[in-house]
Amino acid sequence: MESQQQACAVLAQLQAMGVVTAVDDFGTGYSSLAYLRALPIDHLKIDRAFIKDLPGDDDAEAVARGIIDLGHALGFRITAEGIETQAQYEFLRNVGCDQGQGFLLGRPMPASVLERWLADHQTKGRSLGL
Repeated sequence: MESQQQACAVLAQLQAMGVVTAVDDFGTGYSSLAYLRALPIDHLKIDRAFIKDLPGDDDAEAVARGIIDLGHALGFRITAEGIETQAQYEFLRNVGCDQGQGFLLGRPMPASVLERWLADHQTKGRSLGL
């Protein structure tokens, strides 16, 4: 309990400085629904394990919708990790996911390449509806 109180205090201080806080890989490992209520966070990132079977798998669709709806009800912005296909992107966009990351949108790159990549891909982002 003491470590959770310390975590809350540190996260609150970071938010006061303008830092956006997030729970990464939600749904796997040590993430818990209890953390969503207890910790001051701004953003929830859905682990790619819940994205890979979208769309077309009824259970995967239900889980993704549930996480997105729960996150929004708690006031969080939602990011889906591991978007690799246009169909995944469109499904997530249609169910209200706020942001995405994955190979469909861009591969990992050094910061020195990012500015040029952004300039080259502005029209791609617009065509994806970003």
